[in-house]
Amino acid sequence: MSDMITADLVDLDLSADTKEAAARALAERMVALGRVTDLEGFLADVAAREAQMPTGLDGGIGIPHCRSEHVTEPTLAFGRSAAGIDFGAADGPADLIFLIAAPAGADDAHLTILSSLARQLMNAEFTDALRSVDDASAAAALIRGDEPPTADGSTAADAAKAPAAAGSGSASGSESDSEPASGSGSGSEPASGSGSGSADSVTAPAAASAGAVTGTDDAGTGADRPFRIVAVTSCPTGIAHTYMAAESLENAGREAGVEVVVETQGSAGFTRLDPAVIAAADGVIFAHDVPVREKDRFAGKPTVDTGVKAAINRAADLITEVRGKAERGEVTATDGSGATDGSGTSPVERAGGPGEGYGTKLRTWLMSGVSYMVPFVAAGGLLIALGFAIGGYEINEAPSVMDHFVWTQAASWGALLFQIGGVAFGFLVPVLAGYIAYGMADRPGLVPGFVGGAISLTISAGFLGGLAAGLIAGGVVLAIQKVRIPAALRGIMPVVVIPLISSAVVGFLMFVVIGKPIASAQKAMTDWLNGLTGANAILLGALLGLMMCFDLGGPVNKVAYTFATAGIAVANPSDSAMKIMAAVMAAGMVPPLAMALATTVRGKLFNRTERENGKAAWVLGASFISEGAIPFAAADPLRVIPASMVGGAVTGALSMSFGATLRAPHGGIFVVPLIGNPFLYLVAIAAGVCVTAALVIVLKGLRKPVTGADTAGPDGTPAPSAREEQPVAA
Repeated sequence: MSDMITADLVDLDLSADTKEAAARALAERMVALGRVTDLEGFLADVAAREAQMPTGLDGGIGIPHCRSEHVTEPTLAFGRSAAGIDFGAADGPADLIFLIAAPAGADDAHLTILSSLARQLMNAEFTDALRSVDDASAAAALIRGDEPPTADGSTAADAAKAPAAAGSGSASGSESDSEPASGSGSGSEPASGSGSGSADSVTAPAAASAGAVTGTDDAGTGADRPFRIVAVTSCPTGIAHTYMAAESLENAGREAGVEVVVETQGSAGFTRLDPAVIAAADGVIFAHDVPVREKDRFAGKPTVDTGVKAAINRAADLITEVRGKAERGEVTATDGSGATDGSGTSPVERAGGPGEGYGTKLRTWLMSGVSYMVPFVAAGGLLIALGFAIGGYEINEAPSVMDHFVWTQAASWGALLFQIGGVAFGFLVPVLAGYIAYGMADRPGLVPGFVGGAISLTISAGFLGGLAAGLIAGGVVLAIQKVRIPAALRGIMPVVVIPLISSAVVGFLMFVVIGKPIASAQKAMTDWLNGLTGANAILLGALLGLMMCFDLGGPVNKVAYTFATAGIAVANPSDSAMKIMAAVMAAGMVPPLAMALATTVRGKLFNRTERENGKAAWVLGASFISEGAIPFAAADPLRVIPASMVGGAVTGALSMSFGATLRAPHGGIFVVPLIGNPFLYLVAIAAGVCVTAALVIVLKGLRKPVTGADTAGPDGTPAPSAREEQPVAA
């Protein structure tokens, strides 16, 4: 890290009061040193990364970071804020802010910086030193891992004379920059040491941990050798939290006298632990917020499965928990099903970190089902729509193509497409229920989930029944898994006992207990949709438009989209249901098309990167991919999102008032021939796009010109402009 941070990249009196302003202040230092070529373009990339997942960490730390084409070399800037800045951490504002910049495509460099820094941040002495240091050069030296000048004025050379053993076994992190993955199972030598993250600890504990590394019992046998744990850590971005969790587990292991070897499954891939190390382990800890890759390698051992933040905040508790499971003989299934006996939990059951409630988990479970259902909706809906386009609207009365199919008749081909689409639609509710249960209980939840979903169709309970069946199936499986099972029965639990009992329970509840009330509720909702006319229909269109544009592909957007697709997921959808589907798709097209129009009309209000993104947004918007507006919303949310919502509401309301209908759940302008009242439908989209683009232009025009958003000349090349200080999103 010697070239990545210098005194010029340190601000010990960071005065910013927002994370955007903090990123700007530190990025300007990078620009001054020539390490960032386009300030605004780089800040847009930082904001886009921040929008994916907050970069605040517990302990008063913020790590904004990104890969960017505007970065010339890997760079780290550090700022210290007296007042604290909110980076989204659960425990409050951050006072230590690290801005990490890596060139686009520089996976190894980016990962090395972040993993080294993340490991150091788990050391209280390191963070305390950063909070007390009063010289920028000393702060830079401390972060690099150099020996900074001591309080009595001694030099680094003097300090180096201290006995090396004084630091043995510590988690100082001072050497971890050059060997960030030492002993953790995450780097080039994943099995070295005992899982220590620092070079200091490699020398002393290495001999003691040789047994864990080689799979032998050199370190002792039976009760003489320490308890051995292998762990896997991973997070959605595969960077900071992944390595902090690894370091925390290793530190807790040393304190407890336990050998811990960690495999970090980061964003640049991972190095598998030696099978001998896994075989010699007494327990396994999975600390992850994304699925563990090649999880079956660890089957048959006592296992704790939790979120990555749990490993950061309470690593000692996890070690105690896995030791307790080993003493009780609780192990995971060995058939690769992913099921556990005893008290094991599924990856999604423990979705989110500590402190996140049942509501967060419920949303994750439901989104699991929706994400698997959407491809069936798209395929089935488009096939049905094409069937109507080719064979006419009477095609739904055609006989089965198995009994009557004429190769030269368009009606036969229309009937074929319609009937294939109808079969695909028949899977919607079972897939929804099955994968909600899968999200809760992993693979054992699939069978009762699919059975419950199929029963929902049988009793006409529809999507509401599917939602209920999925949640019930997952809950039943989780309850069964918590029952203590004799060792002799563990092998048949995932393939016989759990599917049998859970399917019987779900079937009984759906047929006898809750099925009829849910079917009545489903019918009432359908009747309400069919009766929507006039002002009520227009208001519903406006509401759905607002939801589609609120988070651009996020949970709220998905709720509106699922509501619309539920209405057309039948062979003969009602006219009201098709109007709702048309309004939802039209509103979802507005944000990216509006951003594309705004960058074309008033390019000087946008930086070079945004203008390039605007070109791609034309295609994304036309294809009904709302996420095409995310880069703009991430860089300037207070202007882009409200403007998008207004335009989406206008389009949704107009589409409903025009009576436009749509049988296909996706496709954008490419399914215009399948739309009822296509001309007025396009007018509704155009109106919303113009409203959003105009609002964005006006709102951006009210502020000072964006730094780096140069006025384009006739040939499209930006002309120089005066440098103005301006926050990304005021």
